[in-house]
Amino acid sequence: MSGATTMTVRLNPSLYDFVRTHIGQNGTYENISEYIRSLIRRDKEQAEQAACERLKIELQHAFSAPEETYQPLTADDIICRHITR
Repeated sequence: MSGATTMTVRLNPSLYDFVRTHIGQNGTYENISEYIRSLIRRDKEQAEQAACERLKIELQHAFSAPEETYQPLTADDIICRHITR
């Protein structure tokens, strides 16, 4: 994998034993790196889904507002509004 970065993770014995149950012949993953990458991908996907849900809620709110409450906004207005949150 080009551009890959190595990270070191320290685990207490309990966590290490838990990880080992997912590795090897009896586990789902061939090695620890594969397992960790899978966990990170799953967490990333959950974060993206949560962001999408927040956007859906914001859009539902915006589309349900009365038209007379609409205000013209520039891209800079929107960016500034979200930076301050």
